This record gives sequence, structure tokens and C-alpha cells, in this order.
Amino acid sequence: MSGPGSVAEADGNRTRQRQDLPLDGFEDRAGHQTGHASLDHDDHHGSLLPAGEPAEGSMVAMPYRLTQYAHGGGCACKIPPGELEDVVAALTIAEPRAPAGELLVGVTDGDDAAAVRIAGGTALIATTDFFTPVVDDAYDWGRIAASNALSDVYAMGGRPVVAVNLLGWPREVLPLELAAETLRGGPDVCNAAGCHLAGGHSIDDPEPKYGLAVTGIADPDRLLRNGAGRPGTPLSLTKPLGIGVLNSRHKATGERFPQAIDAMTTPNAEAARAALLAGVECATDITGFGLLGHLHKLARASNVTAVIDSTAVAYLDGAREALAAGYVSGGTRRNLDWVAPHVDLSAVGEQDALLLADAQTSGGLLIAGELPGAPVIGELVPQGQYTIVVR
Repeated sequence: MSGPGSVAEADGNRTRQRQDLPLDGFEDRAGHQTGHASLDHDDHHGSLLPAGEPAEGSMVAMPYRLTQYAHGGGCACKIPPGELEDVVAALTIAEPRAPAGELLVGVTDGDDAAAVRIAGGTALIATTDFFTPVVDDAYDWGRIAASNALSDVYAMGGRPVVAVNLLGWPREVLPLELAAETLRGGPDVCNAAGCHLAGGHSIDDPEPKYGLAVTGIADPDRLLRNGAGRPGTPLSLTKPLGIGVLNSRHKATGERFPQAIDAMTTPNAEAARAALLAGVECATDITGFGLLGHLHKLARASNVTAVIDSTAVAYLDGAREALAAGYVSGGTRRNLDWVAPHVDLSAVGEQDALLLADAQTSGGLLIAGELPGAPVIGELVPQGQYTIVVR
């Protein structure tokens, strides 16, 4: 919360409150002299203000707020979707010589993972996902990052089989005990998912980063695809929105939001299995591009228009309050800017539009079909002027 001597900042992917503390001669992490910082300076580590009590399950209590060591957090760190599409469009990907399998899903429709048909009638699913800290607690961050990486396999209708760690760590800035706590979250999630976690790769990095590269399997005839949507199909969303604005508030204030952590660490495995049992063919997970961004890609790939009932979309407790207080990431605003030309938002105000574009981390599945317990938030209709119409 703002108070005397503090300012609210929104810079790129960041949204934070900065306490203006004169620290003459203080050298920041990039090696630059600065007169103001949000750091609680000490002689040994330059540690940040304490994040409070460690989360349940954490074994290490240290006075470090991990979110303050990165310019952004979670999936809000993604390269903006429009820029990313321009980069990918410029790639020329030739067919490999004597491939070991048939490529079923590549980059064309922006699906959640790649899929290759291999011998034995199996689809091999490959994906990777990693990001900077989205919460201050290392163990929670590890669980969230692992859950988010596995979700891409579930979003394709697959089952994760094996994963490897991806770790970037500022080893001269943050103690390795925190890296160990982060890594401890990964196997706890993978073990519960029946997925092996074996080894990985690490680098010395100016900012902490963690995630997984995951390999899964699926029935090649039952893949869930972005481009398989059909008019007349309802749209269901398996998790409430609002993760992004709550994470932005957490980064700015240090307040902990258990409802957001619970949402981010809830696996999408059961939702994916239910979708397959219901005969669903089209799905995606909602992460850094927000509901509007991921739905735009789905509708565009399926050559349909999606109609969303804004009153049917569920939000986490505290999400609207966080938005009203101004805790909106730069990633969320870029999401809205990207989709705005393709979405009819005339029926809702800016606040609702921002929440619909809110950059989620480890969000739910958006499914073209009905699932028990998942609210129906709209439907697919024949293609019109817009990819999305919000009512």
C-alpha cells in the first residue's frame, strides 16, 4: 500500500511499491551506483526486507523476498504475444532428414506443446516452461513453476512421463540454500503427478529462474488442440482468474495470498482427464497471455468467434480489490493492447477488460465443452468480425 515516502511503480512487467530509502554509494545487482533502492542493506548478502513466516512445507526461513530480485514475475515475464509471433513467423523450419516420427503439432496454431507420432501408435509430447519468481517463498515458487510446466502436457490431453530441471541462479547474490528449496518444490509436484524428475541444467544468471522441460505421452488421435473448436460448443474454464493481479500485489507489498498459491499449485490433470472422457477435442491452458489472449489464439486457429459472458467468469477473492488498487502488470496491459483490435469489448469497462486479459501463472484449462464443476463462460459461434465478443 502507498504511504509517506513511497511511490507506486509500473515498469515493463513490474508492478511494485518502492520505499524511497537514501542509500548513498549503494551498489545494486547490476553493479550501478544508486541513490534509492527497495533493499534492506546488510553487509553480507544485501538481503531484502523479510517476507514474513515461511510457507507451510518450507524448510528454510531466510530474509529474502525473491520477487524483488527479478524485473517481472511468473508468466507475466513472457515476451509480448505480438512480438513473439513476429519472431516465430520469420523462422524457416525445414523437415528434418529421416525423422524419428511424424510431427503432429508444431508452431502453426500456437498450441501448448509439440507432439510427434512415434512407433507403437503413441504421441510424444514435448514442452518447456520456466520463469522468474512469482512469489517470495522459494518452495512455493518451485511448486508453482513445476505445476505450470506440467500443465502444458495436460492441456494437450497427455500424461507427463519425465521432466528435467531448468535453473538460473544469481549465485553471488542469493544463497544456494534458497536454490535447494526451489528445487525441492519440483519433485514434490512431479511425484504426485506420477512423473519422473531426473537431473536438469543450471546456469549462473543475474536473475533467479526455474522451470522444467517435460516429456509426455498421449493418444495421437485424442490430442486436445487449439484449432479443433467448432461452432455451437460451450466454453468452460476450470480455474478462476485473478492470479496475476494478486501476484502483482504480493510483489509490491509482500502480502501473501494463499488462494492464489492454491490455484497455481492445483494440477490440471483431473480436468484434462475429464475433458478426454467427455470427448473434448479443443482446449488450451490460461497462462501469461490471459484469458483473452489464449482464447484469441484458439478462436483464430479454429476459424470461429468466441462469445464470452463476462458475468459468468469467476475470480479469486481479492482480485477486484487488487485491480482497483492499481496492481496491474505490464504484461497484462500488453495482452490487452494486443487483442484489442480483435475483440469486441464495448459491453464492458476497462476494469473487466483488464481482468479478462490478466496474465495468469499456472492457470486453468479453457475447454471447448462442458465439464462437471467447471463454469460455462461462453460458447463458440460461426466466425464473425471479431475473434472474441465479450458481453
